[in-house]
This record gives sequence, C-alpha cells and structure tokens, in this order.
Amino acid sequence: MAQSDSIVNISVKAIEKNDSTYTIQSSLILKNGWHVYDNNKEGITAPTINAFIESAQFLGQVQFQTKAVEQNDILFGKAKVFNKELSFQQDIVIHGFQPDSLKGLLVLNVGKGDQFLALELPYSAALANGTKVANFQMVLPVSATTAKEGACGDVQTSADASAWSVFFLGFLGGLIALITPCVFPMIPVTVSFFTKRSKTKKEGIKNGVLYGLSIFSIYILASVPFHIIGNVQPEIFNSISTNATLNIIFFIVFIFFSISFFGYFEITLPSGIANKADAKSGLGSLGGIFFMAITLAIVSFSCTGPILGTLLVGSLQGGAWALTQGMAGFGLALALPFTLFAIFPGWLQSIPKSGGWLDTVKKILAFLELALAFKFLSNADLVQHWGILKREVFLGLWTLISLGLTAYLLGWIRLPHDVKGAKIAPTRKVLALISFTFAIYVGQGIPASRSGSLQLLSGFPPPTSYSLYASSNHSKTGLHAQVVNDYTKALEMAKAANKPLLIDFTGWACVNCRKMEENVWVDPAVKTYIEENFILVSLYVDDRANLPIEKRFTYTNAAGQSKDIKTQGDLWATFQSENFKQVTQPLYVVLSPQQELLSNPVGYTPNVQQYLAWLQCSVKAGK
Repeated sequence: MAQSDSIVNISVKAIEKNDSTYTIQSSLILKNGWHVYDNNKEGITAPTINAFIESAQFLGQVQFQTKAVEQNDILFGKAKVFNKELSFQQDIVIHGFQPDSLKGLLVLNVGKGDQFLALELPYSAALANGTKVANFQMVLPVSATTAKEGACGDVQTSADASAWSVFFLGFLGGLIALITPCVFPMIPVTVSFFTKRSKTKKEGIKNGVLYGLSIFSIYILASVPFHIIGNVQPEIFNSISTNATLNIIFFIVFIFFSISFFGYFEITLPSGIANKADAKSGLGSLGGIFFMAITLAIVSFSCTGPILGTLLVGSLQGGAWALTQGMAGFGLALALPFTLFAIFPGWLQSIPKSGGWLDTVKKILAFLELALAFKFLSNADLVQHWGILKREVFLGLWTLISLGLTAYLLGWIRLPHDVKGAKIAPTRKVLALISFTFAIYVGQGIPASRSGSLQLLSGFPPPTSYSLYASSNHSKTGLHAQVVNDYTKALEMAKAANKPLLIDFTGWACVNCRKMEENVWVDPAVKTYIEENFILVSLYVDDRANLPIEKRFTYTNAAGQSKDIKTQGDLWATFQSENFKQVTQPLYVVLSPQQELLSNPVGYTPNVQQYLAWLQCSVKAGK
C-alpha cells in the first residue's frame, strides 16, 4: 500500500519466501530537503518495521539497500542520513493463522534544516498465503434496531437523568471552587471594581451580569473541541475514559494535584498568558469584561484545575454533550456569586472574610484528590485485569486516606503553612468526625463477608467479584450473565430456548453498571424475572483483551469511516454505536430470537420497579 505524506511517500509489500515466511520490502521517497536518519551517536535510530500481529516474529536485522551518507547537520553536527530515496527490508515469520494482509508501522526519524520529526507511518501489505477474515455481522437487520411505535422503554432515566446529574455535579464542583483560596478573595475585589467603576447602579448591575455571563460562556466554550473530536468516532469518549494508559496518566496528574493542594508547590499557567488577558481587560465595556473573566479563569487555575480535571474525566463516558452540561454547571456556579453580589452589593458584608480557613479547604480537597487518583488507577487495573488493586486493597487505601484527613483536621498532622499549636475550630472537629465515620464505614466493608455492605459507595470501588478472595471476575451479585462477550453464542441459546435476548452493554470501569448490578439486579423480583425469561449476555465495551487474529477485521460504516476491530472492546463498542446509536453504559437492549427489537433500549435505571416494568413490557411485546 502506498501512503502519501507531506514529507515522505512509502510503499510496502510482502514477498513470499515459504508458507509462513515473508520478506517485507519498504521503499521511501522523501520530499525535497528532507532526509532520514541512520543510527547516530546521539541516540537517533535508523528506520524500523513493526507489525500489529503478536504472532509475527521478525528475523534478523533490517537490511538497507540504500547506503547512508555522512553530512553536516544543523542539529547533530556530523550525521549519517539517507537522502531522497531509501529502500530496506526484513524477513518475518507468522505463526498460526495468517490474515489476508499484514498491518503495522514504519518508524523513522526525519529532518530538514533545524526541523526534526519522529514519524510512525501505517502500512498494509497483502499476504499471499493469508485468509480473508470473515466480518462479524456488525449491522443488524433494520427490524432489530427499530422498535415498533409505542414500544415501551421511554423511561426517563438514562439520557435525561444523566444530563441533569452531570450538570448538578458540575454545579457542585463550581461551588467547591468558589471557596478555594484562588477564587473566594476575588469576589469582593471584583464586585467592588464594578460598583466603583460604574457611574450608576444600573450600569454596575449590567456589568456584573455581563461578567457572570462571560464566565459561564468561557467554560461552555472550553468543551467545544470535544464536540469536534467526537465527530471522528462516536465511541471515542468511552475509549478515552477507559484507556489504561490515559487512566494511569490521570492517576499521576491527580497525585500531582493533591501534592500541590497539600501546599508543597503551586500549579500556575504561564504568567505571560495571564498578563496578556489582563491587558485586554482594559478594552471597552463588553470586550474588557470578557477578558476580565478570562483572567479570572487563568489566575484561579491552580485551584479550579483539579476540580475541572475531575469533571472532565468523570463525564467523558457520556460524550461531548455530557461534558458541556458539566462545564455549564461549573460555569454557572462560579458566575452566580459575582452576578448576585453586583446586583446586591450590600450582601458583601455578610460573606466570611478570607483567612486560614481557605487553606484548610484546599488541603481537604488534597485528600479528596488523592482518593480520586486511586479510582483512575483502579479503572486501568480493571480494564487490563492486572489484579494490583483488588477491592480490599482499594478500600484499604480509601480508609487510610480518610484517617489521614481526620488526623489533619484534628491537628495531629501538620502540612505546609500550618501553624504549630493553632486552635482547632469547632467546624474542623465536626469535619474530622465525619471523616472518621467515613473511614469506619469503608473499613468495615473490607472483609469478604461484608463486601456487599457499602451501598453508599456502590459503583466506585472495584466490584465484589474483583476480590482477593474471588477466583472469578464475573458479577457476584447473585445474577450471572449466561454469556460474556459472545453475542453469536447468546443468540443461538435464545433461539434454542425460545427466549428473548437481554443485552447488557457494560464496562469494567463503568460506575453506573456496578450500581445496577449491586442495587437493581440483586432485587429478588428482578433477579428471578431475568433468570426465567431471558438469555442474558454482557458485552464489555472497554475490554482490552485482543480478539483472536482470525476474528479481527476492519469495519467501514455508512459514512465511510474505517476502524480496525482488534479487541473485545472495539467490537462491542462499535456494535452498540452502529446499531443502537448510543455509546453510554449501561445500555440494556431486548431482542427476540429473530433479532427484532422488542422495546426501546434503556440505560441507567436505578428505580427497581421501573426497570422491572420495562423487562415485563419487553417480554409481553415478544408474545
């Protein structure tokens, strides 16, 4: 396959040597002025070939048909490079099943003048002895994806309820941000600025309202890029939120945030950005007010950044609109005080004065950020099945963090900027009692015999099945899916038993999925009804286990977008989005044995009676 790039054109082909061995020949033509680096002392490496198939084994070293030349290089002095054209090859043996084409990357370092780029160029080379992979029937018949008019399933739980819950969480995050040291002192200062600068009370109110609207708009606008990203693939947000590497990065970032909140250093955006925004605040009326709002967003980032980060990764599974709703709630909470105090400046006398209590708030947030960090590590662990953060370990860490917060609030632990021997305010003692109570609550749920007692935390810790004492990762709620990650097998069972198929689109890192399993599926009426009337199949959209090579394929949707289906998660996330036009989890779908949609799919439905009524209605529709 030839691929055109702004820097290099590549051509890769596989020459058969025997039934399982090929020579991968690569040819590159560089654009004028560019060169490819050979191995150099500075650690720059020559081009290499890799393959996406784990059963492929490269033999020997890369053989270059083109000879490198030594020339002066602006970046590395004397350097060995390939100019204009380059050809190289390497033998590869493929064990077991061979697909019809070998896919992988050509990895090379290129330069031009003082420019340097590391490129990874995808290739696809036909294999003479390969077998075309039979595509999984990704798109079901229309009858399977369109429910009859008036079908049940219009329970307002998933989309609408989730939207409001994300908005509320964003609003709550904004309220928390208000009482941080970076934002709270800005309220009286900013409002006083408006009231003193305005010639009349009416003008002061107008400026305050515009300022609040500007703050609100800034946080809404911050979510716009995610709508553009979401147009690439509808399930991209699920891929992002459950990606193990990204969750590890989030874990590290939140540890970084918590250390900052503890007072060991400050997180700030470059001062030049704030200075430029502040300079613009001198513009006339609307423009100046808008840039004042931008300045507030920038200078308060050290406190709002961790809260916004939590909101960002927490709402990603709901897609771009969920993120926008969360940002809207955050922006509204942040904007309201500035607007209201501008309208009613007399209220300023009633708000508490800035002081040491703000630093206490910040350090409480540090403990919360630390607890959230381990949630992201848990997501990665669950998706990859590493087994390093089992339920008991996770709960033990949260118990220790809660005890640490208790000790800090009572003055037993001193952090930076704390004063030795300072009097502990009654409010801190009350918060310490709450923290200690929470530690006891979490701690008592650690033993295996008490694993189901943490109803208030349902969905946040790893599931009860992901335990040091369990041998299975499947749900131990009392209701087991008859089939996991195998739609074809489940459909065969549904036909044999003449029962409808209940598809549970779920995820290892899905909080609401665990809540449904631990609070709704355990209900005796729901459990019995599902066992007696359905074939239950759970499809994990975030499962990173590779599909067998013979079952991997490239799927092209109606819009012409192509996607490589390599993992279980790739398969079921695409299966869900293509057929049911939804990408959130959980999603429950009922199909007849003939693959007819018997009811409208529903999502997170915490009300047991509503969920049971939907199940009953779905079965009735199939009779």
